[in-house]
Amino acid sequence: MLDKSRFFLLGAALFSAVSAALYPAVVLKTRLQVSHPPPPSACAAAAAILRHEGLLAFYRGFATSLAGTIPARALYMAALEVTKSAVGSTALSLGLPEPAASTAAGAAAGLSAAIAAQVVWTPVDVISQRLMVQCCHLQGSKYLGGLDAFRKILSCDGIRGLYRGFGMSILTYAPSNAMWWASYSLSQRIIWSGLGYYYLNRQEEEKGRNDGGGEVIRPGYGAVVVVQGVSAAMAGGAAAVVTMPLDTIKTRMQVMEGRMTIGRTVRSLMREGGWGACYRGLGPRWASMSVSATTMITTYELLKRLSAKRQEGLAT
Repeated sequence: MLDKSRFFLLGAALFSAVSAALYPAVVLKTRLQVSHPPPPSACAAAAAILRHEGLLAFYRGFATSLAGTIPARALYMAALEVTKSAVGSTALSLGLPEPAASTAAGAAAGLSAAIAAQVVWTPVDVISQRLMVQCCHLQGSKYLGGLDAFRKILSCDGIRGLYRGFGMSILTYAPSNAMWWASYSLSQRIIWSGLGYYYLNRQEEEKGRNDGGGEVIRPGYGAVVVVQGVSAAMAGGAAAVVTMPLDTIKTRMQVMEGRMTIGRTVRSLMREGGWGACYRGLGPRWASMSVSATTMITTYELLKRLSAKRQEGLAT
């Protein structure tokens, strides 16, 4: 029940703005994951980048990332909506209770959406991350921009170079998205179950003041948005912590030159700092995913409302 052209156009614009606001945290996270020896803290790394390279260093590779965001988001949202609707309907028809059906639909939708988006996003990720870490002296190649990086990677490694770490990206983002959407649905139910007592008490008080009468008290739009935002932040933070080692391995495979397998990357991390090395950049990634999740889901829900209203207006 969506005006899909409006949904995708508004979504591309709003999500691009969110990406621009959060991009510096992604750059900082990536630098921390590949730096050796690591800086003492994320704040020290940020200060060093600002001091030696300037503010624009936090937006290296952003144009490439932004160019890939629109088709990747379009694939993501299309797969998400189609899968959620299909799995939710099937689960209900099989007799599953509504909460279980909703959680299963969210997990399946997140899984399929992540896989669909990675077809576009992996090459964009490889190029943008190479540009992010150019001053870290990790590679011999120097790139003048996204198109130059694309040509050099393609000429040196072929199409496989652009899809380096594709399998690891699926292993990182597919379970992360499945966990996120399932956790988001579950978090909302937990929060609303707690708020239900509050609205029930208010309803009883209203009935008492009106001798058993009074209107039904329902949560307003503001309360709904707050619950959605808090649920999204909880789900995003949990997904960031659980999948952080996978993200570090993926980033290193995509950035380091030479044939970097999963085993070789893991051994390198273990030599550098054990399991702690796999969690470098957790702070920026946790903050980025939590804030991104909150803005993404509130924007996503707002887009659905706006698009549905537009369709209703056209129908009348």
